[in-house]
Amino acid sequence: MSKNEVTLLSIGKKSPAFNLEASTGGKLSSRDLEGRFAVIVFHPKNNTPG
Repeated sequence: MSKNEVTLLSIGKKSPAFNLEASTGGKLSSRDLEGRFAVIVFHPKNNTPG
């Protein structure tokens, strides 16, 4: 999947693998959440259209 490709997920489906910067510092990956339920919210970067 390319960086700009959009993937829509349904409730209960597995997310694609990811590695992100955590809001508390450090990194968070999909592997860190395996076997757990999680809600992940994305929003546009400040001062960008959308």
